[in-house]
Amino acid sequence: MVVALNRAHVRYLVVGGVAVVLHGYLRTTGDLDLVLQLEPGNLQRAMAALKQLAYRPHAPVEVEAFADPVQRESWLRDKGLTVFSLWSPTHPVLEVDLLVREPFDFDLVYRRAVRVDLETTTATVISVEDLKTMKGRVGRPRDLEDVAALEALARGTGEGGAEDDDG
Repeated sequence: MVVALNRAHVRYLVVGGVAVVLHGYLRTTGDLDLVLQLEPGNLQRAMAALKQLAYRPHAPVEVEAFADPVQRESWLRDKGLTVFSLWSPTHPVLEVDLLVREPFDFDLVYRRAVRVDLETTTATVISVEDLKTMKGRVGRPRDLEDVAALEALARGTGEGGAEDDDG
C-alpha cells in the first residue's frame, strides 16, 4: 500500500493506531489511517494507486469520488462522514481509512513528519508531537490512552503495549 503511494508520488501521512505503533507503542489496530493532501493532482494519483491495489469503498460509490471536493463536503454535511473506508479483496487484512478533511495544516505537519523505514519502503508518519495533538483533540478513550503511552515512552517509562482495534 505505502509502496504504491510512494511510487505514485502521493503526499500522505500515516496517522492513527499504525502511527502510534511506528512511534514505539505496541498495540493492535484494525486499519491504516491516512491523511492525504487534498490537492486534486495528489488525490488523483492516490486514487489511481489504491484502485490498482483493488481498494474500493465500503460505501456504494467509486473510489474516485473521494477526489471530488464537493462530494467530500456533502458526505461531511449530509452524512457526518469523517473517514472514507476502503477494503481490498487482494489485501483483506489491511483496511484503509482516509480522513475526509485535513485535520491540520497539511504542509506544516508534513514538513515535521518522520520517515520510517519499513521492509520494502519508507512510510511518511505524522510526528509524535503532532500525533499527540491530533489524538488529544479527538479525545476518545483509546486516543487518550495512546497520548499517555506516547508521553510515557518519551519519558522512558513506557511499558509494553495494549490490544484494541480502534484506530
